[in-house]
Amino acid sequence: MAAEGQVPSPGDYITHHLSHFQNQKQTSIADFSAINYDSLFWSITLGLLTVFVLWLGARKATSGAPGRFQGFIELLVEMVDTQARGIVHNAESRKLVAPVALTVFVWIFFMNAMDLLPVDLLPMLWTNAYEAAGHDPHHAYMRVVPTADLSITLGLSFSVLLLCLFYNMKIKGVGGWIKELFTAPFHAHGLAAIALAPANFFLNIVEFGAKTISHGMRLWGNMYAGELVFMLIALMGMAGLASLGGAFLWIGHVLAGTAWAIFHILIITLQAFIFMMLTLVYIGQAHEGH
Repeated sequence: MAAEGQVPSPGDYITHHLSHFQNQKQTSIADFSAINYDSLFWSITLGLLTVFVLWLGARKATSGAPGRFQGFIELLVEMVDTQARGIVHNAESRKLVAPVALTVFVWIFFMNAMDLLPVDLLPMLWTNAYEAAGHDPHHAYMRVVPTADLSITLGLSFSVLLLCLFYNMKIKGVGGWIKELFTAPFHAHGLAAIALAPANFFLNIVEFGAKTISHGMRLWGNMYAGELVFMLIALMGMAGLASLGGAFLWIGHVLAGTAWAIFHILIITLQAFIFMMLTLVYIGQAHEGH
């Protein structure tokens, strides 16, 4: 960041806001041993909030006329259950899959919704606390949108992959699933089946990998882009405050921020819904043979 009392350059501002609070120094080289403490903290905290909200909804459920909160929770449960019934046709599997899908939807919505907070609110509070603890405030990094961190979204998609592997083996049997890996999609018999087995196995592994990577990157890409737009709008406001004739920039910052936030509500909801639906689709495919 810039020195005390100076307005940071756009590049410094965005670079600082895109840096994670992690176990290692910030570098321009990707380091897969780095642990992003901020993403872990906010994702776990919002996960606990998700569990609490859903538990509260179940606890307040009554047979009488539902209140607004209970009615909203019942609407969510009915929506997810309807989608699960249409995709996962195994009633026994839905006892686990439907609650997982509901939790995924609410959890990702909460993580996405962190993007609606003012860009500098939580980072500024963290900077003040960091400085009060005797550290250099210019190194007080804090990103508060977990789904704008690729490691979090790929972690979520990898968890879905594990569920898919579990149901593949549960429904088809370990032997049946392994056989499917080597016989589908190019079904053949005799020597042709042996010759095509490596290609079948390769294509199935690529399919599992492509689903997992695209599942996580779709969510990350949309939220990362949204986060950048909010940063650019915040820069507009900073430029307005720093210049003598910047009133129009500051007003534009308020109008653009409000418009983008309203539109972003649709994006964060849609991305949570898409991730949930793909979770159901991939698990539903695990119940079916090629």
